[in-house]
Amino acid sequence: MTQERLAIQKVKYSYGKYNKFDDKEQWIRITEGCPHNCPYCYEPKKIKIFNCPDIVRNEVKIMDMNILCKPESLDIIKKLGNIKVNNKVVYYELICGIDYRFLTLDIAIALKQSRFRKLRLAWDWFYKDQVKIKDSLCLLFKAGYSPKDIMIFMICNWKIPYDECCKKLDLCKIWNVQVADCYFDNQLAPNIIPEFWTAIEIKKFRSKCRKHNQLVNFGIDPELSK
Repeated sequence: MTQERLAIQKVKYSYGKYNKFDDKEQWIRITEGCPHNCPYCYEPKKIKIFNCPDIVRNEVKIMDMNILCKPESLDIIKKLGNIKVNNKVVYYELICGIDYRFLTLDIAIALKQSRFRKLRLAWDWFYKDQVKIKDSLCLLFKAGYSPKDIMIFMICNWKIPYDECCKKLDLCKIWNVQVADCYFDNQLAPNIIPEFWTAIEIKKFRSKCRKHNQLVNFGIDPELSK
């Protein structure tokens, strides 16, 4: 293993409470821990709930890796929805993907009523989980979200093969939802180190996702000449 890969593996990107803000947005983390212990994730198994910091901006990004796995998640979402800043409502965004295993209709409705936007639904594992992912989408649709409000997160350059991720992408075309291709060990382009995929597969999948999202957003191929 290269020194570069070892350095990446040591990165811990989800530990402890967090509260930062600028003139427009606020970034917070109010929980920690996940029971799954997935091999591609460094989130600790021990569950922690932190006191929510004062919300001081009307746009808040929540950085928790798996907020829904906590029994308190429904209450947390509802309480956040009741907060106002300067007599105006607050809009929230979950930076990490929703874990479908903990999504219920009550939670989906609470997310909508508490003004959570740009939802990301995690589909990290296999194509065979398609029914579970579709059922979760249906819960979100029933709560009032539209397909364009939702993005599917897929982990790439990991043990789920390139061809299988392409099949998952095909289903997202049918569902008309965008896709975020997330790379193993939180790597970002153009510095993605091939691990379980080849460099060519990484480049091709990034291109496929970009084109897919253009088609979802515009309904046509905007790069096609008139």
